[in-house]
Amino acid sequence: MALKKSLKGCNNLKTIVNSVVLIVLWVMVPASALGAEYDYIDIRNPYLRKLPIAIPVFAPMDNLSTEEAMADESTRLFSKYLDFTSYFQMIDPEAFLEDPSRTGITTDAIAFHNWTAVGAELLVTGGVRYDESSGLLQMELRLFDTLKGKLLVGKLYKGKAGDERRMVRRFASEVIHALTGDWGIFDSRIAFVSNGTGHKEIFISDFDGNNPRQWTRHNSITLSPAWSSDGKWLAYTSFAKGNPDLYIKHIKEKRGIVLSKKGIHTSPSWVPGQFALAATLSFSGDPEIYLLTGNAKIIKRITKKWGIDESPTWSPDGRKVAFVSNRSGSPQIYIKTIDTGQVDRLTFLGRYNTQPSWSPQGKRIAFAGLEDGQINIYVIGADGKDLFQLTRDSGDNESPSWAPDGSLITFSSTREGVSRIYVMTAYGTDQRRLLILSGKQSSPAWSPRVVSN
Repeated sequence: MALKKSLKGCNNLKTIVNSVVLIVLWVMVPASALGAEYDYIDIRNPYLRKLPIAIPVFAPMDNLSTEEAMADESTRLFSKYLDFTSYFQMIDPEAFLEDPSRTGITTDAIAFHNWTAVGAELLVTGGVRYDESSGLLQMELRLFDTLKGKLLVGKLYKGKAGDERRMVRRFASEVIHALTGDWGIFDSRIAFVSNGTGHKEIFISDFDGNNPRQWTRHNSITLSPAWSSDGKWLAYTSFAKGNPDLYIKHIKEKRGIVLSKKGIHTSPSWVPGQFALAATLSFSGDPEIYLLTGNAKIIKRITKKWGIDESPTWSPDGRKVAFVSNRSGSPQIYIKTIDTGQVDRLTFLGRYNTQPSWSPQGKRIAFAGLEDGQINIYVIGADGKDLFQLTRDSGDNESPSWAPDGSLITFSSTREGVSRIYVMTAYGTDQRRLLILSGKQSSPAWSPRVVSN
């Protein structure tokens, strides 16, 4: 899924137009290449200050009506993407003192004092050029620090009509990388379960809930989607054949495998960086967690304890697995170190804690806990310290899943009646619904960041 292709091999305009979005120019060397510190946004700071940013409408470079429409839509999408992160305070366009589409979009053309005067600390300018005869689309985008009066990052993209969304999504990733050192969420997706068809099926949407589409068509009960670490495979449980079997399927290609033994096959979780996964199987009688290859061959048994062991989630380095067990009498979360076999109990809050999800940075685990009659989302340090409640007084909140950069958490909630998919920051702020479909939606799973054409 690589977008970075060279134009050197393109011998004619037709070749260029038929290529998907191409990054053809670095306007500046990225800060990471210079060993610079990313001191604009600390996504691990619970008291994050939102950065004021101005995003004026991108300029139609040849003043064509087609360009104007593309520029307007691209600006709207880009603003929406950045706003979704909860990192920024969007400056009202009505307050702008100048219009870069008239004055120019480059460093020399910008009067930075006009932007600091309206409170903007960051500025994004853009230009759109479209050749109607060839179908070639070019988009030039820049991010500026208005206080320092300098360019932070700039890109020139080439493609064709219809590539606008991909171009602005890619530049949104560049902006987040320039400000945080992480690539963000814009090249990720969310899988979830919906019963809007009359059956529980898996759907997949873009990171922001847009473009939801049905992915499974089993006409049965389908549960617990889990992404492989390369984003190419989904594992899940389905009753399509009458038994809760484990399905492992390629996202795009019509291939995969079904594990169907006696008993249940539930709660799959992929090992980071490997074509292997853990899942709960009960063919031996007691539901235990097993390690499997991506072809559903059993490698070894991970848990060996009386009671139900389920819902595994791996640490980012693959050395530990957190899971749910009722070995102490009620469902609680435990952590097992794979090399040593040591098992430690993590949660002691109430009598029901389940659905653990290990953060991408490895320091925290989100989970759903029952307390005072309500199910809420909590986070706790992987060392058992710093327990913190993220949701409260808003129905039942379950199935937390981390964004690939650890900045956001998606989850399901009944706060508006039926279960829907929501998103919030990693510290519980900016909680909002992700999408609305018919029926109920649950069990969201956030994919890794996967750059694609």
